[in-house]
Amino acid sequence: MSSEKIRGSCGAAAADVTLERQLQAWRNDPSWTDHPPEIKVTVPQGSLCNLNLRFEAGLPPDAVYNIIIDPENKRVFKNIKEVVSRKVLLDEGSRQVVEVEQAAIWKFLWWSGILSVHVFVDQNRRNHTVNFKQGRSGFMKKFEGCWKIEPLLVDKEACLPLDPHTLEEHDSCTAGRGRVGSAITLDQLIEPAILPPQPIAWYVRGITAKTTEMLVNDLIAETTRLRGMASNVDNKHYTEENCDISNDLLTEESGDIKERWRQRRKSGRHGNSLRSARQQV
Repeated sequence: MSSEKIRGSCGAAAADVTLERQLQAWRNDPSWTDHPPEIKVTVPQGSLCNLNLRFEAGLPPDAVYNIIIDPENKRVFKNIKEVVSRKVLLDEGSRQVVEVEQAAIWKFLWWSGILSVHVFVDQNRRNHTVNFKQGRSGFMKKFEGCWKIEPLLVDKEACLPLDPHTLEEHDSCTAGRGRVGSAITLDQLIEPAILPPQPIAWYVRGITAKTTEMLVNDLIAETTRLRGMASNVDNKHYTEENCDISNDLLTEESGDIKERWRQRRKSGRHGNSLRSARQQV
């Protein structure tokens, strides 16, 4: 075994201990409010689509990273229809390069379909980044991007008058009981090999925004489950509710994404009230 891989294995063991402590902090205080993602989709030319996504999650970076790189994450992300093949090309402990081919589902208004995606994934636990780039071309002419997960010091106000800026400072002033969340970004370039019908920009932007929103909904639903905030029944309701996006509400602007989140939260509260009323009867 190489020295790099040994160091990676030792680092992984230490990271597991830290992650368990951070997860315990969330079990002690699972309170968290999910906010709508910030999604910006631009079409600079033709059908080339540039996507920038940012949102926050109530779980530590290591936990979110584990969800994204999990070979079995098909159970989380419902737009993954099938993982056709997966091969580890390089394993340095904390960093792996993986070749993946999968069938993905896309939906937009009354259109839907399945596309094959073949990518090389460079995943690095040290800085919690996941870079991916298309290998063999198919439906996509260009498909590449990067996930980045950074720590969010949720309980830093408990440190006042101190103002921690690092995990070490946050751990010190909260006696190791402070919760750590995640600030997640995705920068991605997408270009289909076949030009969609006119108007091209609207069509590509709509598919990209809708597919990304579905992915974020699934990821946030999984972080909710791992925090232990909801029962299996409530979590199932949350997941279905967030993935069932009404077509008549779907437009191309990111501001409408925020409106749909507000509508879903309102519907969720209404549904909870109805369930409580039924229980009382």
